Amino acid sequence: MSNQYIQSMFGYDGQVVVVIGGTGVLGGAICEGFAHAGATVVVAGRSEERGQERAQAITSEGGSASFISVNATDRVSVQSLCEQTVEQFGRVDVLVNCAGVNSAAPYEEITDEDWDKVISTNLTATQLGCQIFATHMSRTEEGGSILNIGSVTSDRPLSRVYAYSASKAAVLSLTKNVGREYATKGVRVNALCPGFFPAEQNRKILQPERVAKIMDQTPMTRFGEPHELVGACLLLCSRNAGSFITSAEIYVDGGFTGSRL
Repeated sequence: MSNQYIQSMFGYDGQVVVVIGGTGVLGGAICEGFAHAGATVVVAGRSEERGQERAQAITSEGGSASFISVNATDRVSVQSLCEQTVEQFGRVDVLVNCAGVNSAAPYEEITDEDWDKVISTNLTATQLGCQIFATHMSRTEEGGSILNIGSVTSDRPLSRVYAYSASKAAVLSLTKNVGREYATKGVRVNALCPGFFPAEQNRKILQPERVAKIMDQTPMTRFGEPHELVGACLLLCSRNAGSFITSAEIYVDGGFTGSRL
């Protein structure tokens, strides 16, 4: 009986989950987590090679996954992603906005091009995903759930992530506002805020001295593993376990945000 209860609370059988940025390290782990929970997963991203590899890895383990190409910063492309998903699978229950980049330049060296790229990929792409998918979900009987990716830097200053921090702070604000807007329309919108998980966008800033400082402020004194994000994702997006959670943010950071001095 306990297994049936867990399945009823956290299972995703019959549901379709779209992960924009599913070709990345963290997005890939999130794709795999939803697939293990029973969902059909759409791995969405720019790299067809990496996307197909991710989808094939999931299917080889008995899961269900497909790749759909998307430029997360382009409205027409994101709209097409939503339409293709519904056309192929008949529905879309969950969207995860996981596309992200960083500029590791010192503040005085950040170019307009760097700034615009980070804001476009981290914030504008999240806005497009929220607007397009929430609009669709709100018109269906089942509704849906959207999960945006914030960061521990959303409200905590950290050197060499200036544009990234600004974009992620805005993502949290957007999450709260869109969650409020759609609270009575069957769509929940929440944010997951990872701590330090080595991935493409932060490897350039993780020099030994910087790592030591991060560990000094992380009570668990280690980096996170990508799979450690999955549990929070399943909770926030679950129709049952997360049914009364919206406009919320959950930090998965080894205690980093709780160690303010």
